[in-house]
Amino acid sequence: MRSRSLLLTLAAGLFLLGLVLPRISAQQQTPPAPAEPQEQAPPQDQEVTLILDRGGSQRAIKLAFPAFRTTGQLAGEAAGAARELEATVRRDLELSGFFEIQGPDALRSLTLTGDVQRDLEAYRSAGNQVLLIGDLRQEGDRLVFEGRVFDLGSGQAILAKRYRGALNTSRRIGHTFADEVILFLTGKRGIAQSSIAFTSDRSGAKEIWMMDYDGQNQRRITGHRSTSMSPSFNPAGDTLAYTSFFNGPPGIYLADLESGRKRPLVTSGSLNTSPSFSPDGRRVAFARSLDGNVEIFVADTAGGGNLRRLTHSNAIDTNPAWSPKGGEIAFTSSRGGNPHIYLMDAEGANQRRLTFDGTYNDGVAWSPEGDLIVYTSRRDGRFQVTVTNVVTLASRVITSGPGEKESPAFSPDGRKIVFTSNRAGKKQLWVMDLNGGNPRQLTTEGSNDMADWSRFAAER
Repeated sequence: MRSRSLLLTLAAGLFLLGLVLPRISAQQQTPPAPAEPQEQAPPQDQEVTLILDRGGSQRAIKLAFPAFRTTGQLAGEAAGAARELEATVRRDLELSGFFEIQGPDALRSLTLTGDVQRDLEAYRSAGNQVLLIGDLRQEGDRLVFEGRVFDLGSGQAILAKRYRGALNTSRRIGHTFADEVILFLTGKRGIAQSSIAFTSDRSGAKEIWMMDYDGQNQRRITGHRSTSMSPSFNPAGDTLAYTSFFNGPPGIYLADLESGRKRPLVTSGSLNTSPSFSPDGRRVAFARSLDGNVEIFVADTAGGGNLRRLTHSNAIDTNPAWSPKGGEIAFTSSRGGNPHIYLMDAEGANQRRLTFDGTYNDGVAWSPEGDLIVYTSRRDGRFQVTVTNVVTLASRVITSGPGEKESPAFSPDGRKIVFTSNRAGKKQLWVMDLNGGNPRQLTTEGSNDMADWSRFAAER
């Protein structure tokens, strides 16, 4: 979730702020540091292959998706809301990667009567397996949508949903229905209702922004008019932790997404940055400067109390990322020379090195299942996105080509990765499949970086 630039900023910031001080002496009675772990590379006589598959290899479902039907006259704002709802459902299903969709243009050659039951055979004759029918009407200032899915093999309706909401909720209704369709037909949760938080300088200063999973509805969250960066969602998806310099030295702050209120969490000392929530939302891991050296700490989210130090090294330890089950924390450390990814128990014990390939590894994020990590790795002089299995240590570089690729984060279903690329000049956010396929640009305005992806709406 973090980019290599944050580690460089930490090193430069320590120098500029005059924080390069001698280590604490023994007379200051600090807790004894745990022994440094021995760093052992994977056995060289074993060949391990990392297979990246989250269901993307299954055969696409052939879906007939004619234009939604309207009852009565829809005009003005209502007509626009209806068009937006249909476009949202269609786009969500296309982006999911689960379907081969025949839309209105492809279905135009069929002879259709408008009666669903009589037309099932025509849809089936075009090679489709399922049919999606949508009906829209207006009730006062509300839009009513009824969506049905038919199994073309049996001719039976297998899913029916009805939604009624304000005209300005059309996208949310569309996302909700699309996720219902995906779950029913594939058994896998859809990500259409998830959000992506990120850092952007489009308003003049680096602020925290959010957008829908598909890049739509981009909106600013902070307005500190100072550098704010490294957003991290809490498990409920209603709060962001982030780093901001707006009150002086960088501190950790929390933003309530419903009320818009912001409050400080940890601002004491000279540097606190790169927060990551525990899976229960009760604690935040972050990097903190201690007498000129950056270490990993944790604090309670209720007021920032119970501050505890987890790492004790002579190097920079930063960018922690809490595992989905809560038992481990991955982080970046330069204790072995160049920055690499390390892993430790949530209480700081059993610290060990995870990455051995690449000359600079940073910005780790976990897959939702907790078996994979994704991070930035410098290979052949260029930063690329790399995935590693935390058990076997098998790794695979999933990006290539010009430009630097950084700051990766998993989608809540583990099938996609959002990342930063400067292939077109300024840093922009992109999304790709877990195997690196189907890259698609999400942002275009300003410079954008350090994305984090929310969890499933059903978990909030």
